[in-house]
Amino acid sequence: MSASAVLPVPPESLPNAAGRFGAFGGCYVPETLMTALKELGEVYETARHDPAYRAELLRHLKEFAGRPTELYFAERLTAHCGGAKIYFKREDLLHTGAHKINNAIGQVLLAKRMGKPRIIAETGAGQHGVATAAVCAKFGLKCRVYMGAVDMERQALNVFRMRLMGAEVVGVEAGQKTLKDAVNEAMRDWVTNVRDTHYILGSALGAHPYPMMVRDFHRVIGQEARAQMLEREGRLPDEIIACVGGGSNAMGVFFDFLKDEQVRLVGVEAGGHGISKGEHAARFEGGKLGVLQGCKTYILQNDDGQIELTHSISAGLDYAAIGPEHAYYRDTGRIRYAYACDDEVMETFQLCSRLEGIIPALESTHAIVEGVKRARQMRPDEILLINLSGRGDKDVNQVAKLLGVKLF
Repeated sequence: MSASAVLPVPPESLPNAAGRFGAFGGCYVPETLMTALKELGEVYETARHDPAYRAELLRHLKEFAGRPTELYFAERLTAHCGGAKIYFKREDLLHTGAHKINNAIGQVLLAKRMGKPRIIAETGAGQHGVATAAVCAKFGLKCRVYMGAVDMERQALNVFRMRLMGAEVVGVEAGQKTLKDAVNEAMRDWVTNVRDTHYILGSALGAHPYPMMVRDFHRVIGQEARAQMLEREGRLPDEIIACVGGGSNAMGVFFDFLKDEQVRLVGVEAGGHGISKGEHAARFEGGKLGVLQGCKTYILQNDDGQIELTHSISAGLDYAAIGPEHAYYRDTGRIRYAYACDDEVMETFQLCSRLEGIIPALESTHAIVEGVKRARQMRPDEILLINLSGRGDKDVNQVAKLLGVKLF
């Protein structure tokens, strides 16, 4: 099926009642968590139709997070590429530095409705952890964030930010000491403390209702972008590109364009050191259908079902599975997926910083890598929108180290 093909199922119909996006998704968790997930689904279903909840969510998104974010014409990057007109959707301007705050606010309001005073979360790059710590501080809730020890080292600034806001940050020494292992520890905590604890999962993956719920909280990105593009250019963009780890920022910007057949959608995974075992996190490049941490999707695993090692320069994309909704749209052909390798990301990170005065997150830079390639292949009368999901302050120490620059 081509990328412009009509969707076999209207996007608003997904997932179904069982939490499935076609063959993907579902709810594969210990029995201990089934009651909590059922409660969460019911509370969310009630809240999403409650005008009071929606009004409170919108108020906090505006006053605390800083929505709406701007649509920015990247004039010098456009001139450098010599092709399509490039726009950034500036999620990097949000409080705490990334799109993650949208979902954190939405879920903490649900936790308050459920009367759960303790929050846990997992984080890779640290942006979801920082967002969770911020909303917990705002609403006076206890907060524990699990983070792989490797990620804590490369994202030390975000670890300190979380602790400044009162969160307990727990380093995970098991496994590869990255995001997958942090999720494992968070789920173990939740099983043990399910009665008074809500797990604010940070991406559009995991057991139902999380993929749907996280997507819905991030739909504001695409809704704003659509209105802003129509106001600015009088038409929709020809192509939209976003980076994909679990897939929250990408699904957020893509969802409200899914039925616009003329708008091409591209997700960009982490190519790491190249597509060989253990050297990347591009799930559509050799991944197999399986179950990991609550849902059925494409996973980097061996023939025995053991999870393979992954690698990415960006901690937030260094994960072995992809969100189930992405798997569905990839298989139907509606969304095309590419990957960017670490060396390309390093080059483009510096390029964007120097040409636009915007330091992008390493995660977001993966989307810019593909955007630069695509812009050069497109006509000057075409429009390319890149979702700039986060800012790169958190990555400066890591990049300096990789470049051999001593900061202190």
